[in-house]
Amino acid sequence: MTEPRTIGILGAGAWGTALAQVTARAGNRVILWSRNPETVRSIAEDRRAPNLPAVTLDPAISATGDLAEAAGCAIVVLATPAQTTRDVTAAAAEMVAPGTPVVITAKGIDRASGRLLSDVVAETLPQARVAVLSGPGFAGEVARGLPTAVTIATLDPALSDLLAEVFATPGFRPYASDDLRGVQIGGALKNVLAIAAGIVAGRDLGASAHAALTTRALAEMIRIGVAEGGRRETLTGLSGLGDLLLSATNPQSRNFAFGEALGRGTTTVADALQSGPLVEGAATAPVAIALAERLGVDTPIMQAVAAVLADRMTIDRAIEALLSRPLKREHD
Repeated sequence: MTEPRTIGILGAGAWGTALAQVTARAGNRVILWSRNPETVRSIAEDRRAPNLPAVTLDPAISATGDLAEAAGCAIVVLATPAQTTRDVTAAAAEMVAPGTPVVITAKGIDRASGRLLSDVVAETLPQARVAVLSGPGFAGEVARGLPTAVTIATLDPALSDLLAEVFATPGFRPYASDDLRGVQIGGALKNVLAIAAGIVAGRDLGASAHAALTTRALAEMIRIGVAEGGRRETLTGLSGLGDLLLSATNPQSRNFAFGEALGRGTTTVADALQSGPLVEGAATAPVAIALAERLGVDTPIMQAVAAVLADRMTIDRAIEALLSRPLKREHD
């Protein structure tokens, strides 16, 4: 195990809180930042985070509303939503010391620019060493210490190995990788594809349809990932297939639950997005389609999801369109 460090985590939502628990269990001191004063108070006084109220926080975790206090740590973890990455890192730009590892944990593509989050962070924090932590894990389970395996990727293999040791506990196993782009593609696209899986479940199309959808969804993920410079084995690993299997099969996934509600017809897209929890796949869908078109990759499932979310197509019409596509060889 590495020497204890002070880790700053930006974002005290469910995932940020869960990672704070993991990091503290690994023997590190954690400074958890939130812009919400009530969240800071709850953590400081009650040892509870509002997004994970059933979890008693480790004594090594302290909360702060001072961004500089967390951003100035030896390692900084970005646990804010994907679409706020640019704003948060820009605000912290003068607070992050040169050479600091900055670990991205959000799963998405920057909607404003169409770029991967590592590219955004490289622009806003050019002095940082960018890393990505991604893979199959629900915040509540991770916070409780249930067994979880993830991928942590940087362009520097030595840094990936170091960060894997920093975060590792008996219940949280990071696997090091140098495929920064492939890991991000898997994490971002699985959110969009999990919406499709939820729609299949909500429409009661059956287990066979769900298996077919998930398999073809993986094919789309791999095609985009490889075209974007990632490796096929990354997309069939924890941060690709592993995360897709988790998110496309379980209502604990916000994206799956959102799609399931749409499939059942119990809500509209607008109502679900306005009243429910954050659904990263809804924000990622249009930019993922734009990325696929730019790369010349065919993505019928993601196109159908994007069309449904934009009210350009009904769910029944989207299903009909997918089922009536011309026959082709499986691996073309």
